[in-house]
Amino acid sequence: MNLRGFFQDFNPSKFLIYACLLLFSVLLSLRLDGIIEWSYWAVFAPIWLWKLMVIVGASVGTGVWARNPQYRAEGETSVEFKAMLIAVGIHLLLLMFEVLVCDRIERGSHFWLLVFMPLFFVSPVSVAACVWGFRHDRSLELEILCSVNILQFIFIALRLDKIISWPWLVVCVPLWILMSFLCLVVLYYIVWSVLFLRSMDVIAEQRRTHITMAISWMAIVVPLLTFEILLVHRLDNHNKFPYVPIFIPLWLSLITLMATTFGQKGGNHWWFGIRKDFCQFLLEIFPFLREYGNISYDLHHEDIEESEETPTPEPPKIAPMFRKKTVVITQSPGKYFVPPPKLCIDVPD
Repeated sequence: MNLRGFFQDFNPSKFLIYACLLLFSVLLSLRLDGIIEWSYWAVFAPIWLWKLMVIVGASVGTGVWARNPQYRAEGETSVEFKAMLIAVGIHLLLLMFEVLVCDRIERGSHFWLLVFMPLFFVSPVSVAACVWGFRHDRSLELEILCSVNILQFIFIALRLDKIISWPWLVVCVPLWILMSFLCLVVLYYIVWSVLFLRSMDVIAEQRRTHITMAISWMAIVVPLLTFEILLVHRLDNHNKFPYVPIFIPLWLSLITLMATTFGQKGGNHWWFGIRKDFCQFLLEIFPFLREYGNISYDLHHEDIEESEETPTPEPPKIAPMFRKKTVVITQSPGKYFVPPPKLCIDVPD
C-alpha cells in the first residue's frame, strides 16, 4: 500500500462537498421521519459548513492575491483566480436559496417561486460560466448541473405553489432526461470495458482503468436513479415507505463519490491561498506527517518485478568441474570472462 500515491491525487474540495451532502441527507431523512425534532436550521448545518468554508477560503485567497502581486504572473494563476470568483458567486446564490428554503419551511408565508428565484439567476450565470470554462479548459461540474436544470427548478416551484397539479412523476421529466443521459454514459463505459477485456493489444493498466470507471459510474448512477424513483413514488403516495430506506441509495452514491475524490487530481489552488496541492500543503505545515506519508509497502521485491517485466534469456551452462558435487555454474549475462588455459608442465625426457 503506497500512501503517497493514494493521497497525491486527492481532491479536498469535492470531498468536502460530498461529505456535507451525505451528512445533510442523513439528517433530513431522520427529520422527515420524525426520528429527530430539530429545527430545519439545524438540519441544514452541514450545508452552512460547506458555504462557510467556501466564503472563508475565497476571502483568504483574495487577500493573498491582493497582497502578493508577483503571484499573478505564475502560469494560469489569473485563470484560476477568476474561476474561484465565479464559483463563489454561484455558491452565494445557492446560499441565498437555502436560507429562503429554511425560512419558508419554518414560517410558511411567502411563495415558493420567490424561494426559487436565486436558482433562476444561477442557471444563466452557470451557462456563462460553462462557456468561459470551456474556453479556458476548466472543469465545471456544479455549473453544468445548475445550467441544465433550469426547467426542473421552474416545474418544482410551480408544483409546490399548486399552480400546476401534475403528479411528481411528470414534474421530474427534465430529471429523467438527465438521468437517461447518465445511463448512456454508464453503458458506454461498460461496453468499452468489455472490449478492452477481450482485446489482446491493450495493456493491463488501461483495462483496470476502464473497469474501475465502469464500476464507479454504475455505483453512482444506479443507486441515484433508484433513490429518485422511490422518492417520486413516495411523494405521489404510491408507497408508504419511511424516508430513511428511500435515502439509503443516495447515501451509497455519495459514499462512492467520496471514494472517487482520492483519484481526481485537480481543484483550484487559490482556495485559502495555498497555491499548491492540498497534501503537499499539509506536509509543509505538519512535518511529522512526512514520516507516514513517505512510507510505502511493497509485497514483491523490485528485482523480482524487474525480472518479470524484462525476461532475460537463460545463460549457457558450463560443465561441472567436480563429479561428486551437483554444482552447476552459470555465467552471468554480460559478464562472461574467458576461462584461463589449463596448466601445462613440460616434463624433461
